[in-house]
Amino acid sequence: MENKILGLHHITAIAGDAKRNFDFYSKILGLRFIKKTVNFDDPGTYHFYFGDEIGSAGTILTFFPWGAGIPQGRRGSGMATEIGYSVPKGSLEKWVERFERYNVIYNKPAERFGERYLTFLDPDGLKLELIESATHDDRKPWETDEVKADIATRGFHNVTLTLNNMTGTAAVLTEIFGYKLVSQDVNRYRFITDAVENAAIVDIVELKEEKRGHVANGTVHHVAFRVKDDETLMKFREKVFTAGLNITPQIDRNYFHSLYFREPGGVLFEIATDNPGFTVDEKLEDLGKGLKLPEQYESRRSELEAHLAPIN
Repeated sequence: MENKILGLHHITAIAGDAKRNFDFYSKILGLRFIKKTVNFDDPGTYHFYFGDEIGSAGTILTFFPWGAGIPQGRRGSGMATEIGYSVPKGSLEKWVERFERYNVIYNKPAERFGERYLTFLDPDGLKLELIESATHDDRKPWETDEVKADIATRGFHNVTLTLNNMTGTAAVLTEIFGYKLVSQDVNRYRFITDAVENAAIVDIVELKEEKRGHVANGTVHHVAFRVKDDETLMKFREKVFTAGLNITPQIDRNYFHSLYFREPGGVLFEIATDNPGFTVDEKLEDLGKGLKLPEQYESRRSELEAHLAPIN
């Protein structure tokens, strides 16, 4: 694990109505709501975190719910366009029944790279997939009254990037991050790291004529890759900088420490640490129950609580 990218850490997307977002992911998809905080750069907006019981890296989907009525985004080149979750084999039909019950938009199960998958949209139009992984996934699922272990998500399986030209992005993945190109299906290229067993896949779809995507409601804001600790984080900063890419200084996000850079294809990448984790300001059993504010906004708590819409 030393000095390696350990697959995906988290993925962050844009949503509209906060309560609708909370209800869909915690109730219909059955993810654990692990943190209710604010956007550190825009404290008048929530930042929600969903994941497994403890918020393990590789399970964390986060949202900036900008509010009802925000402009709709558009999937296109230069962005992450699909988020894939690992689910148990044989569970897709049960998910189809569940989606029917809750009026979720979905496509019939299909197969790709020897794996069955089910594509669906969240209420804001974000595109996700449930994938019956070809490799064993023994990550412990979070269970709810309706979503039990036989169908529950295990965490991320993959993320898909759509690009006009994949050359520069592929170089970042292989030469800096340590991924390898292992499969190709027409214009979809699968890159995998052997540093971890799960959340280890990045797919690139190359569409030379695809229009640039627009980041707004229902689209992915950025993709975060995982490293063990701060020392490893800063080693990767040097690697990215040496490759001629602009990268931020280290930023403290309370639950992890981060670097950000835009890779050559236009996707915003983040590198994030495992430390300190989501129990730094809440007990494990209390994750997601209270509004957690970074220190710089604590003096504005009353103002922010009055402004942010209640969700539960």
